[in-house]
Amino acid sequence: MTDVRTAHTFELTEAELAAVRALMDDAFEGDFSDDDWDHTVCGVHAMVLDGDELIAHGSLVQRRMLHAGRALRTGYVEAVAVRADRRRQGHGSAVMAALEHVLRHGGYELGALGASDEAVPLYTGRGWQRWRGPSAVLAPTGIERTPDEDGCVFVMPVAGVRLDLDAEIACDWRPGDVW
Repeated sequence: MTDVRTAHTFELTEAELAAVRALMDDAFEGDFSDDDWDHTVCGVHAMVLDGDELIAHGSLVQRRMLHAGRALRTGYVEAVAVRADRRRQGHGSAVMAALEHVLRHGGYELGALGASDEAVPLYTGRGWQRWRGPSAVLAPTGIERTPDEDGCVFVMPVAGVRLDLDAEIACDWRPGDVW
């Protein structure tokens, strides 16, 4: 029997955090950096457990997105993964449902995420919208375009925020992958 648990990073034990990191390393086939890990923590984690075994995970961390002259309080989805032998069984959807619940009730104005090609059907099937406009980052030197991320950013308006999906959106700066 599987259960979905949500918890803030501070509520997780060292063993639970180690299990999350191991799942990320396996799911991303060694392409999950220490910066990626840093982006994963300090937010709310949604974990699908089968007994004591972690089989799926995602986290929601707070960020700021700049759009139409406004800094939007954004719940940013990170580190969504399902153990290889448990994929296509609804566990990714369970993780997203739990994170979307936090997103809708956690004081955010916007949900955002960067999607791999393989994950697009999951997100669009849940109502996430592809950002069609240019993407950028508010870097230490000012706003810089991130053209490699164009078409990979997805959003979910939460608090009645009006979005122009064809306009520019910029994320806050962080080490590693900014999106």
